[in-house]
Amino acid sequence: MERMCHLADVSRASYYRYLQKTAPKEEEMAVRAAIQEEVVRHRRRYGSRRICAALRRGGMVVNRKRVARIMREDNLLAVRHRKFVATTDGQHEYPVFLNLAARMTVTGINQLWVADITYVRLRKEFVYLAVVLDRYSRKAIGWALSPSLSAAVTLAALRQAIETRQPPPGVVHHSDRGIPYACKEYTAELAAHQMTPSMSRPANPYDNAACESFMKTLKQEEIHRRKYADFSELEQNLEAFLDQYYNWQRLHSALGYRTPEEFEQETATQAVADSIPSAAMMIMFTRNREEKAMEDRVKRSCKERFPK
Repeated sequence: MERMCHLADVSRASYYRYLQKTAPKEEEMAVRAAIQEEVVRHRRRYGSRRICAALRRGGMVVNRKRVARIMREDNLLAVRHRKFVATTDGQHEYPVFLNLAARMTVTGINQLWVADITYVRLRKEFVYLAVVLDRYSRKAIGWALSPSLSAAVTLAALRQAIETRQPPPGVVHHSDRGIPYACKEYTAELAAHQMTPSMSRPANPYDNAACESFMKTLKQEEIHRRKYADFSELEQNLEAFLDQYYNWQRLHSALGYRTPEEFEQETATQAVADSIPSAAMMIMFTRNREEKAMEDRVKRSCKERFPK
C-alpha cells in the first residue's frame, strides 16, 4: 500500500479517507489487516493506544476507539496479568539516604538513574532480576539476573549501566531501602563513581514510580506470557526484550509515543547545547509545605519582635 501511494503521488491518509467514502468494507478490512500486522509484530504486547499510535506513525488516519473495537472483536487485546508481591526488606542496620528524586527536575540523560529488583518464577526455582533505568528517557541501561537475592545482582546491573553510559560525576541514583541497595558494597560503588544515592520513603512505591511502571510492563508483556524452562532461556528472552525490543521498538506513552532510543536521539542536540559540567547542578529542590510554613512562621515572628 505504501509503495502504491508513493507511485501514485498521494498520501496514505488521503487514500484511506477516499476508501472510507467509496469502499467502506474494503477500508475496514485494510484497517483490520494493519492492526493485525502491528499486533503480531509486537507479540500482543501493545494495547489499543499504542497500536493506534503505531498506525498513525505509518500514515493511517484512525480513531483509538475504533482500534479498540476491532481489537476486541478480533480477540487481539493485549494479555495482562496483575499481581503484586512485596520483596523489599527495609528493616536493616545500614544507613538510608534522603529522597532526592522527588525534589529533582530532570532535563537530560545521566542526571537521575532509578533502580529496582524483582523476582521471576521458573519451573523449578525463583531467580531475581535487577534493572537500572535512565529516568529521563526510561531507557534500560543496565540489568542482571541471579539465582539469589544479594548485592551481587544489583552491583552487576549498576556496573553494566556505568560501562554503557560512562556517566559524569553527580548522577543521582534512586532506589528503595532494600539491603541490596543499602549495603556497603553497593554504596561504595556509587561513591567510587561520584554518584549521589537517593532512596524512597518506607513502604511507598510511588517514590520510584518510573521503575515500578517498567517492571509492570516487563512482566505483562514478556515474563507472564511465557513459561521459561531454565535460567538460560529466561536470560536469552530478557536480552531480546530489553536490548532489542524495549529500547529500540516499543513506543512509550510518556515519551510522546516514541521509543527511548528515538527520544534520546531527538533531544541529544538540545541536551548538548544546554549541558552543564556537573549533572548535580541540574537538581532543583522544591520546598514542600512544611518548609514553606516554617519560613512564614519565622517571618511573622521577626515582624512581631522588630515591627520597624
